[in-house]
Amino acid sequence: MKRVKGMKPVVGATPRVVKSEQEWREQLGPEEYAVLRQAGTERPFVGEYTDTTETGVYECRACGAELFRSDTKFESHCGWPSFFDPADTKAVILREDREMGMKRVEVLCASCHSHLGHVFEGEGYNTPTDQRYCINSISLKMVPKP
Repeated sequence: MKRVKGMKPVVGATPRVVKSEQEWREQLGPEEYAVLRQAGTERPFVGEYTDTTETGVYECRACGAELFRSDTKFESHCGWPSFFDPADTKAVILREDREMGMKRVEVLCASCHSHLGHVFEGEGYNTPTDQRYCINSISLKMVPKP
């Protein structure tokens, strides 16, 4: 798992869920903490939701905020769950990420500012938005639709 020293604060935004790093460490397992709070990345093709086709809602594993819905999930074959749109335009925060020597767009939970993954566009997927929210499975908790 790729680990980054720590997340930069989101400029001009205050999370609704605020906890100390010690509280996050107590709540999350080591791998969850590395991805959600330190902007790490889980290995491709190993995540719980990579190939899931069950219907429901995908919540932030750290705070429970609704992030994505199964009707926006699609098969991108990239190794991580892919969505073409968040559940709500205010569910996520997007910010520039130049950590890996390239320009990318990081996706954060708007509620707790946890790292979720990255969003890419213009890749040619047949989706309504031409976007691929490439999200770490470990950042999500799927709540099945009854």
